[in-house]
Amino acid sequence: GRHEAWSWKTASKESLCLMWQKVKVQLMLSMSFLTALFWYCRRLYSFLAQLLKRWNNYLQRQLIRNLSVLPEVDLLGHSAREWKGETKQAKQMREAYEELFRSCHIKYLRQIRRDNYSAVRAVLFQIFTQGISFPSWMKERDILKLPEKLLYSQGCNWIQQYSFGPERYTGPNAFGKLRKCMEALKTNWAEISATRDHEERGSMCNTLFSDESKEYKLYEAIKFIMLYEVVEAYEKIKSRDKPVHNLFSLLFARDSSSDPLSFMMNHLNSIGDSICLDQVELFLLGYLLEVKIRVYRLHRFNTEEFQVTYPDEYRREWNEISLLTEDDHYYHIPLFRT
Repeated sequence: GRHEAWSWKTASKESLCLMWQKVKVQLMLSMSFLTALFWYCRRLYSFLAQLLKRWNNYLQRQLIRNLSVLPEVDLLGHSAREWKGETKQAKQMREAYEELFRSCHIKYLRQIRRDNYSAVRAVLFQIFTQGISFPSWMKERDILKLPEKLLYSQGCNWIQQYSFGPERYTGPNAFGKLRKCMEALKTNWAEISATRDHEERGSMCNTLFSDESKEYKLYEAIKFIMLYEVVEAYEKIKSRDKPVHNLFSLLFARDSSSDPLSFMMNHLNSIGDSICLDQVELFLLGYLLEVKIRVYRLHRFNTEEFQVTYPDEYRREWNEISLLTEDDHYYHIPLFRT
């Protein structure tokens, strides 16, 4: 009996040992598998994180590359990079930038894409980022109807010769294209000005001003509004109905813009293509958008024309926006810090 009991205990013990060996092997295999799986997941996570980071950096570079209004940069750093050397012009420009920094509290600037929409872009971008609403006259009438009114009510069928900046397009489809431009301006302006959060509004502006096809529609709409105002002023002058702003007298005094048609053909059609706004058009732009445009003209440093305002007659309630130019051709946005 003792022998049988001993044999049973021995067999049970051996069976348990054998079973434990098998379980131990399985546990070791499982632990090895889990360790390998953990290591693989960790490597995969690291790889995906790096991939996501690279993709995000790529998108950021693409966004900055496509932005027509670049992020802010240090004013004096920009001056040092752009105006190296000891030439008379370089020294004068550095002095002008230092004056802006010291006396005008301008510490940064946002560079604008160097094309012939530069001035219109800088003005409209600031209107949008500041959340400035439609000018008073635009609230009272539907700007979508302006092309139709000009073409049919006032008989200006010559607007078929209107050119859309770099896209030199003329013909019967000009009316339809103008209406789409007006729709783009009205829709985007209303949406952005209704956004109260400053950061969200800035993000919306960055998105809008990184899409050429969309932003060019805005500029062409502004150009057409300028044309519409010129036509209305011209009709008032002819009929002696109501007094007009003296800027229109200045505009019509030019041989190249003695009437609305010549103004369109010789000036507006080329804006965005081969020329930028000149000072008379800046007067008109500020007047129709009801903003005071203060321009710092660095090439006029140490003269009375270093700071000018367009228009020179404005209402107290108008918002002020600022431009910075080195040559009256390309414009940037100065940023103030106290």
